[in-house]
Amino acid sequence: MEISRLFLTCCLTGLLLTGCAGKGQAHDEPEILQQGVASYYSDHFQGKTTASGEPFDQQALTAAHPDLPFGTKVLVTRQDNGREVEVLINDRGPYVKGRIIDLSKRAARELGMLKRGTVPVLVTSLE
Repeated sequence: MEISRLFLTCCLTGLLLTGCAGKGQAHDEPEILQQGVASYYSDHFQGKTTASGEPFDQQALTAAHPDLPFGTKVLVTRQDNGREVEVLINDRGPYVKGRIIDLSKRAARELGMLKRGTVPVLVTSLE
């Protein structure tokens, strides 16, 4: 009886340490890709062709990123208020030093950043 209890304790400890029990394995958690400053496109770009070849739609939940593949879905989290938005990468940019992502106007509205223009964010992979 004592050996069975010891065996069970060792097995459960092993599962907890490897992440196989409870919520799932560690590789299932989203990966934070970047932390930095987000901005958003002005109305001037409405309808113009993006780097992916599709027309820019300021009411779509899209974004420009310097090197993530087109079609990548990411979660953008505003760090100072916790608001989040999921966007699809369909363009290149931003081209302003210190910024990591340019959001569509709708995505910026979701984050509550229209008046400020730029905000601190985390970009997390949803793939």
